[in-house]
Amino acid sequence: MKSIQRRLGLGLFGILLVVGVITAQSSLWLFDLGLRRYLQGNLREEAEILLTALSRDANGPQLNEQRLSPRYQRPWSGSYFRIDLGDQLWRSRSAWDYSLEKPSTAGLNPALVTGPEGQQLLIYRADFQRFGQPVSISVAQDYTPILQASLRAQGLIVALGCGALLLILLLQRLNIRRALRPLEDARQQVQQLQQGQRARLERSAPQELEPLVTQINRLLEHTENSLKRSRDALGNLGHALKTPLAVLLSLASRSELDAHPQLRAQLQDQLEQIQQRLVRELNRARLAGDVLPAAHFDCAAELPPLLATLRVLHPHVSDISYDAPPGLRLRWEREDVLEVLGNLLDNACKWATNQVSLAIRQEPAELLITLDDDGPGIPETERERLFSRGARLDEQMPGHGLGLAIVRDTLEAWQGHLTFQDSPLGGLRVVLRLPSPKGDA
Repeated sequence: MKSIQRRLGLGLFGILLVVGVITAQSSLWLFDLGLRRYLQGNLREEAEILLTALSRDANGPQLNEQRLSPRYQRPWSGSYFRIDLGDQLWRSRSAWDYSLEKPSTAGLNPALVTGPEGQQLLIYRADFQRFGQPVSISVAQDYTPILQASLRAQGLIVALGCGALLLILLLQRLNIRRALRPLEDARQQVQQLQQGQRARLERSAPQELEPLVTQINRLLEHTENSLKRSRDALGNLGHALKTPLAVLLSLASRSELDAHPQLRAQLQDQLEQIQQRLVRELNRARLAGDVLPAAHFDCAAELPPLLATLRVLHPHVSDISYDAPPGLRLRWEREDVLEVLGNLLDNACKWATNQVSLAIRQEPAELLITLDDDGPGIPETERERLFSRGARLDEQMPGHGLGLAIVRDTLEAWQGHLTFQDSPLGGLRVVLRLPSPKGDA
């Protein structure tokens, strides 16, 4: 969501910057054009005044300097003229030793001309008829103060534009954040859905998001119903097959088969294998589908009752403890996690002398579960045998080795990894490593 805000902010900044620069330059250009047209009118009036200052006497055309403005008398005043009448030329004293060139065409000269003392001159040429002869009057005015004022105005416009741009960006950022708030809320709800903190998305969504929220909720409901029906069918199938198997096992142990001990042993062995295979395959089928978020395993709520049950079943183990971060929820289904941890803890309690310890840690890329006991442990050369189906290292302990097989099948479905190590308590350490995708709490 932050990347969207960043892209929108950068895009808006670029657009406003381009529009602002074009607008500012266009405004300055139009202002300069309007000012030059205004000064053109003043320069034409000056040229007409200079035309009236021309008079004629016995010596020919003369320029009456008393009718000239005083600024044409003051050196480098910024106002200059040049009058061309036939072979005669009059220049203003204000130009001093600077010779004002006659523009090639009548009207306002499009370019500024460098004058005395580095002045930038705006020149206007007007052509008249006087005394039956063509008269060309060129009038110049210093444009430097206007350029300096224009630069100051340009700097002020840039400063005001930057301030306005920052203000617009700030307001637009707040507006974008407010507009994207429903998307952020929806993202957080989806994350909570993945973490098992909610079962549905809230329907109070903006009009634009309401169809999406409705479809997601319908998909969740459909998935939940389909999963429930599948598991109910699997449960019914398991109960339907377990009863006949139990009857067959009972029949295989009856006295009528005492005369055929080999046949009885074969029947019991095959029926036990069918029973174990049935339990394992039903468990594998139950793990095949994705679980619903609301069924996730809450460590703080589920582990204390589990440990309390184990203390009752194994009174010789006085110290059964666990360590997990507060609020940790595992993304797998509650029943599956209970079955895995229950089998491993039960095995640890069977072999432990006095202490069993469970630790759950959320690493950046995985979930790490370690289980330690202070029992006799297992030699490293014998640990590989535990990964074979129905393997048991001590036939004196109750059970048939199916619990570890169920744990192994469940970890395969979760894409997890199981290893055995030496425990700091002196017994066996069981290490489970489970992948932890982004979004898990």
